[in-house]
Amino acid sequence: MKRERLLGAHVSIAGGVATAPARGGAIGATAIQIFTRNASQWKAAPLGPDDGNAFRAGCAEHGIAATAAHASYLINLAAPKPSLWKASLKALVEEIERCAHVGVPSLVVHPGAHVGRGDDEGIARIIDAVNSALDRTATSAGRVSILLEGTAGQGTSIGWRFEHLAALLAGVADRGRAGVCLDTCHLFAAGYDLRDEAAVTRTLDEFDRVVGLREVRVVHVNDSRGDLGSRIDRHAGIGQGAIGEAGFRALMRDARLADCPFILETPKGDDIVKEDRRNLARLRRFVGSDS
Repeated sequence: MKRERLLGAHVSIAGGVATAPARGGAIGATAIQIFTRNASQWKAAPLGPDDGNAFRAGCAEHGIAATAAHASYLINLAAPKPSLWKASLKALVEEIERCAHVGVPSLVVHPGAHVGRGDDEGIARIIDAVNSALDRTATSAGRVSILLEGTAGQGTSIGWRFEHLAALLAGVADRGRAGVCLDTCHLFAAGYDLRDEAAVTRTLDEFDRVVGLREVRVVHVNDSRGDLGSRIDRHAGIGQGAIGEAGFRALMRDARLADCPFILETPKGDDIVKEDRRNLARLRRFVGSDS
């Protein structure tokens, strides 16, 4: 019997984290990604003592088999300014502990931007932050992993080259609690072609050679409004951007990513449920199943 792919979307936690699984169920998702807090503020409202049980019960009720969280956009683990780096580390530790509280096993984090200090220094600061965060949460949240997300290459961001991700992972002491989140829009904007089967094969082969596909735990599946190598992070609906349907068909049928949850971060428009359902239907059609 063919195993159903884990497909879903980033869903809102408006009204509390326990509301998220029902939103996933409404779009027919089997995987969801959430924020555990307001992603644009440093201060986070505390989670309630029953939030974890309610979230896990909701996942069971609505058929959500895989979950991930996305860290705040304010975090910059490569920040050369000590105050921002320390604030980012503190927020990262809090987010890992919040994931543990609700039972989410993976926290997706943008590595950060070196702000003119160079890739080597930025990578070193990210490694220091990740190791510190994992060490501080070894007891309180030891089952939660950090997933470093590949970036589009805007500004001085780190993570847009496979070599960046390989260097970051190589520096992590607790390798069992670190991995990678690939974003298809970011990959394409960074210059890795995904427009057809041959291009997808070349890109995944290169990632496997430089980093290792075994490190990929989550895939953000988004088309790109920017062209190949544009280094512009602008998401589009599946098949509605520069990657196109042929590329996503190849991605969905590549067996090397079959066990990874594929999470939509596509534009929602006025009808969030309708847009997410439409994009998930396209992905299921590409993989050869409408279930």
